[in-house]
Amino acid sequence: MPIYHKQGTIPPKRHTQFRRPDGELYSEQLFGTIGFDGMSSLLYHHNRPTMVKEIVKSTDVSPKIGLEKHIRSLKLVSFNVKPKDDFLEAREPLLVNNDVHIGVAAPKQSMTDYFYKNADADEMLFIHKGSGTLRTIFGNIPFEYGDYLIIPRGVIYQIDFDTEENRIFYAESFTPIYTPKRYRNWFGQLLEHSPYCERDYKLPENLETHTDLNEHLMKVKKQGVLHEMVYEGHPFDVVGWDGYNYPYGFSIHNFEPITGRIHQPPPVHQTFETSAFVICSFVPRLYDYHPKSIPAPYNHSNIDSDEVLYYVDGDFMSRNGVEPGNISLHPAGIPHGPHPGAVERSIGQKGSEELAVMIDTFRPLMVTENAMKLDDGNYYQSWLNS
Repeated sequence: MPIYHKQGTIPPKRHTQFRRPDGELYSEQLFGTIGFDGMSSLLYHHNRPTMVKEIVKSTDVSPKIGLEKHIRSLKLVSFNVKPKDDFLEAREPLLVNNDVHIGVAAPKQSMTDYFYKNADADEMLFIHKGSGTLRTIFGNIPFEYGDYLIIPRGVIYQIDFDTEENRIFYAESFTPIYTPKRYRNWFGQLLEHSPYCERDYKLPENLETHTDLNEHLMKVKKQGVLHEMVYEGHPFDVVGWDGYNYPYGFSIHNFEPITGRIHQPPPVHQTFETSAFVICSFVPRLYDYHPKSIPAPYNHSNIDSDEVLYYVDGDFMSRNGVEPGNISLHPAGIPHGPHPGAVERSIGQKGSEELAVMIDTFRPLMVTENAMKLDDGNYYQSWLNS
């Protein structure tokens, strides 16, 4: 997250004495990734952030693989995932490898009985339906339809939902999620040709500071195991912090599409990146304006990438028979492209109202048992003429 931000009260010099009103020292914590080389923030806690009182239980939540090695295109009907009350129990991993777990969730209730920390992965939560507030140790971020929430690994958070109707498309990344390097200068500032800028970020505000020493339940995910731990002291006890490593939001509606006279390749839609996959946003845009342009994408071979598309809203012009909440998987090794009729249908069209999120991975994805239950069964044959 290459932008400096701060909340609350901090001392004028880092790693120096900073005392509470009662004379006791605040507890300083460096919160960073990639050892001491990556982005970091300094937090100042009212109590010590290390007071584990009890480890209650540990539960293996690793995805169950249904299809490990394959070359079959799939269409998953994710809205068939039934809503569940609890946020974590509602999460359904569908497509996974050692770099990323991709899934959906339909939680009905706010997270109020416990706090959550993913110690393994950065999280991207895309809000398809619903609104509410992401409450974190760094402050609060209101969210709504179309928002990406980027939550670095190790962030303690809760989620408050405004209603029971919520649909989330998510990715857990085992490498840090960044803004695309080609959109940044050597200082980290987003450049003029970037499809969004720092003004578009939703930064954490309204820092909550609780100073009680009561028992609080925290669920920590590490190595595919969910550990339930009792902490002495409220996790949201930070009086101030500053730095570059913290959660933030970004609306897909603020992504400004890059267009041209002829069809532009998928990298122009790139929104976030890791060393193992990229995340792209397909948004309403004008089509190509060459007099003989073909707006539909050309057939292309997935030799190095598995392509996952989550369809949000609108009419996705290169596809037949897809609806909001559908997920398509186009695996590496075989070409894919527009459905029959889509190329001719696109000629002469002036623009698109489609809205979709794409994840391209650089290593093959396995299909979970949960995903196999959502497969429509015949998507791989949908390019036939008959």
